[in-house]
Amino acid sequence: MVDAAPRMGLFERYLTLWVGLCIVAGTGLGHVLPDAFASLGRMEVAKVNLPVAALIWLMIIPMLLKVDFGAMRQVGQHWRGIGVTLFVNWAVKPFSMALLGWIFLRHVFADWLPPEQIDSYMAGLILLAAAPCTAMVFVWSNLCRGDANFTLSQVALNDAIMVVAFAPLVALLLGLSSITVPWDTLALSVGLYILVPVAVAVLLRRRLLATGGQARLETVLARLGPLSLLALLATLVLLFGFQGKQIIEQPLVIAILAVPILIQVYFNAGLAYLLNRRLGVAHCVAGPSALIGASNFFELAVAAAVSLFGVHSGAALATVVGVLIAVPVMLSVVRLVNRSRPWYEQGARMPNHGGRDSFARRSTASAMDCSQSPSD
Repeated sequence: MVDAAPRMGLFERYLTLWVGLCIVAGTGLGHVLPDAFASLGRMEVAKVNLPVAALIWLMIIPMLLKVDFGAMRQVGQHWRGIGVTLFVNWAVKPFSMALLGWIFLRHVFADWLPPEQIDSYMAGLILLAAAPCTAMVFVWSNLCRGDANFTLSQVALNDAIMVVAFAPLVALLLGLSSITVPWDTLALSVGLYILVPVAVAVLLRRRLLATGGQARLETVLARLGPLSLLALLATLVLLFGFQGKQIIEQPLVIAILAVPILIQVYFNAGLAYLLNRRLGVAHCVAGPSALIGASNFFELAVAAAVSLFGVHSGAALATVVGVLIAVPVMLSVVRLVNRSRPWYEQGARMPNHGGRDSFARRSTASAMDCSQSPSD
């Protein structure tokens, strides 16, 4: 059973609008009140900005609270879909983003970018792609009538892998991009924004289930949901306030940073979708698999970028651009997945030795599995 709400709420549906308003507000306030934002920027301990860190915890912990790590016991039920998603998330997406960043930032658009910030922009893109999305995937999965058990088990498995794989993967890609790896700060970021939030979320979830059952957990999630998104928006106001002058002087940078992010989303979604179709995976699994493969854990990316490179860095700006375009782009992927369902089910090929008749029977069974899977 998935704890996430089955439909997008007001905040989620219009997240791009709220993000846009926060960009305008933050940029304007940073331009009008530079001393106030400079004071907030100096509130650091061990290179961690305290106001941003507090807001990021408010973002991440409610997201992780939705994840039942016990669902990893179900991974064997959809092993093909799980395998495809893991391959795209961990073997393709981070490396494809690094390649796209190298192509567009270091070559195609290099003349339009400040040379001293290109490494930082590259780092932001790598951080954005290095961790798969968590809670918002439940929304995307529901919108494409995805299998709830698959989505839950995949998210739980990705989060478990992220605990051990995020830091080495980021360090590898930063090294390949000739960017100095601040290992001490990277380790601190993993502890602050992955290990501790996961531990807090797991303990709090167990406590809520033990004292009030599923109903109490859902009540708390409903109350924390808006708080989490408000924390995200407040973080954006701060980040754009810190970078207000730079943004006003260089608005073209945001458009340039959006290019590799957009290409990466559609490429990874399409790759996961086609691989699932080739392997004969049911559409109710292929849909969320494609969406998980395409989406990013932008809350973690923002947190890591701020910790590693600072609130005024190009890395922080690059991750915020990912937040800006996340909702409209992912909704377009949902529409493509839903509209292509007849095509998908007509051409899906099951990996067996039973010939066309067996393929037809197994395709029918897959469709039945979709219709019988729980959606909430």
